[in-house]
Amino acid sequence: MDQLIEKLVQTHCLNGAELSELLNAHTPELQEKLALKALSLRQRHYGDRVCIRGLIEFTNYCKNDCYYCGIRCSNRKVQRYRLTEKEILDACHTGHELGIHSFVLQGGEDPLYTKERLADLIYKIKTHYPDCALTLSVGEHSRQVYTLWKEAGADRYLLRHETADVQHYCRLHPKQQSFQNRLRCLRDLKDLGYQVGCGFMVGSPGQGTAQLVQDLLFLQEFQPHMVGVGPFIPQKDTPFGGCAGGSVDQTLFLLSIIRLLLPEVLLPATTALGTLHPQGRELGLLAGANVCMPNLSPGAVRKNYALYDNKLSDGPEAAESLGALKRRLQDIHCVPDLSRGDHLNFVRN
Repeated sequence: MDQLIEKLVQTHCLNGAELSELLNAHTPELQEKLALKALSLRQRHYGDRVCIRGLIEFTNYCKNDCYYCGIRCSNRKVQRYRLTEKEILDACHTGHELGIHSFVLQGGEDPLYTKERLADLIYKIKTHYPDCALTLSVGEHSRQVYTLWKEAGADRYLLRHETADVQHYCRLHPKQQSFQNRLRCLRDLKDLGYQVGCGFMVGSPGQGTAQLVQDLLFLQEFQPHMVGVGPFIPQKDTPFGGCAGGSVDQTLFLLSIIRLLLPEVLLPATTALGTLHPQGRELGLLAGANVCMPNLSPGAVRKNYALYDNKLSDGPEAAESLGALKRRLQDIHCVPDLSRGDHLNFVRN
């Protein structure tokens, strides 16, 4: 196993059989060893800096019916909301006043947020805050729509691939959604010059070593700028509401592997980790992550963006508690970075 780890550290690449061997050998001791190597690699490229993004969850309406998601269109128990343009711009103002220079605009695929309406919003955010980066996370759209939003000023796009195994993708989504279209979206986004993020849930129903190997091989091939990986947490009003959740330890193990595969990747310590463990964010950072996304959404609606049960939205997860987040980062010898936080190899136009 030491030889395999050394190959990963030196080449940042493993084949499918090697990845399978590594995943199946998971022990606390191996996890600790990989975390130390991943942390060292993160520090080599980013030092002790942790990129801070201000998250704005602007709508929980969604036309899709993903089986794992709490805001799926079939869930009648969700209290739906849409932020107004003023509320979104006010959230950006609050974040900017706190010193944050990177915003993430996230929502379901909401038909009322037409491509033109969203393009206008992007333009206004970038006009008000030209020194800030803007990330979109609003699902699958055509190349033409992505082009429109890029021209309006969007810098980055997050679109989790969820799973790189076609059969597993079909298990997680209704037939109207296809793995092929998800990949088309990701490749269009990268081709158009976005900084692109993908990612997957750890421990989702039907996931095993074979599926995780496919995910890691996909990351090696696609070379995303960002990777969002967090434990699957069931939401009680979905078809997977009674399924077991993902493991914190397995998620941390995968974060370390991903850092070693993609040394310069922007890798969040997710809210899902913090939901399952009181020090989940810190553990993620110590495993190789280097991004945190405190919530800038109005407090009254945060609980309604319920992708999964018991999702954190206050305390250090809240942007207004940025001081508490800074102190927790300092406790693990990390320094909050409130700049744009671009990928090291990304050249701005």
